[in-house]
Amino acid sequence: MQVIHTISELRQALAGISQRAFVPTMGSLHDGHLALVRQGRAAVGEGGAVIASIFVNRLQFAPHEDFDRYPRTLERDAGLLAGAGCDYVFAPAEGELYPETQGYKLHPPSELSDILEGHFRPGFFIGVCTVVAKLFNIVQPSIALFGKKDYQQLMVLRRMVAQMALPIEIIAGETQRSAEGLALSSRNAYLSEAERSEALRLSQTLKTLIARWQAGERDLAKMEAEANQHLRAHGWQPDYVTLRRQHDLGVAVEGQPLVALAAAKLGATRLIDNLEA
Repeated sequence: MQVIHTISELRQALAGISQRAFVPTMGSLHDGHLALVRQGRAAVGEGGAVIASIFVNRLQFAPHEDFDRYPRTLERDAGLLAGAGCDYVFAPAEGELYPETQGYKLHPPSELSDILEGHFRPGFFIGVCTVVAKLFNIVQPSIALFGKKDYQQLMVLRRMVAQMALPIEIIAGETQRSAEGLALSSRNAYLSEAERSEALRLSQTLKTLIARWQAGERDLAKMEAEANQHLRAHGWQPDYVTLRRQHDLGVAVEGQPLVALAAAKLGATRLIDNLEA
């Protein structure tokens, strides 16, 4: 496996390889990332190439968020990727990917990007779409893999690829969880031991919300308010706990596939999770 830091070197390394599986990451890898790499390896076979990028993208962080303290563990990450079947790690410096101020940015449609995560993190999806589009231009993958844990992000990027007519298949990877049921996240490293145990409450709250709907309750505003209050009562600061349609994240409708989504702070750490129903 090669670790590559420049665009020109990566393009040279990939020349002549038509089947390319791409896994964009911000590093601090866990089994969720590695599952995507293994999925990509299986998809392109031994004749193709699996590329993972490691880049902490300043554009998707607000000034008050954790850009500076986001864990950067390139040597460890490279070892994990090699073991998972990755061929190339693209780990550019910020000046390589953004040699000048990024004035051109990709703005996703507001009906999808300004709700939920986009409402509480304004500009987040502009940063995500801009960096992913730029990475797609550099890597030119045939497939790209993203985890379902970032459910709204997956949907935004699928729409971007479709509307921009990019010749890339987007493949979703299932959310990977600890043995206890905690959704794997790089930000879990911020949690204390006590917080890690409490963090399981987030997925349990989503399960309860789904169970109430499946039992026939339909006062969604009341159900969501009670779910938020339940988290607050246990020391959380929830941004949202909600039940939405899977295909467009619109208001839940009976008879359509649904997804329960939540984002909340536990101490200083903001966690997200979702469960399909």
